[in-house]
Amino acid sequence: MSAKNLDRHNRWRSKTVAFRMSPEEADQLDTNVRLSGLTKQDYLCSRSLQQEITVVGNPRVYKALRNELAAVLSELKRIESGGNVTDELLDTIEQINTTLYGMKGDGGVGV
Repeated sequence: MSAKNLDRHNRWRSKTVAFRMSPEEADQLDTNVRLSGLTKQDYLCSRSLQQEITVVGNPRVYKALRNELAAVLSELKRIESGGNVTDELLDTIEQINTTLYGMKGDGGVGV
């Protein structure tokens, strides 16, 4: 069993919440988590409680953006040769756009 940790309000995180996802949904979640710069736990807690997620640029976020943009480029090349645009690709492009647009402003991005 993993160790308990404290949230930002100094409360113990002692409850476990679990649910099932399709592999495609899990991939999209992992992409959004990487682009947020948060841990998966913090990302899921914030999103499930309908709190705004603020992305602050750091090397990990920039690396995730670079890698996701490379993946988008390869998908766009595939589409150019006659493939179809997937909803996951459009969601990823939208998430990248939101992150990059916010980073050029005040340094934080609300998602």
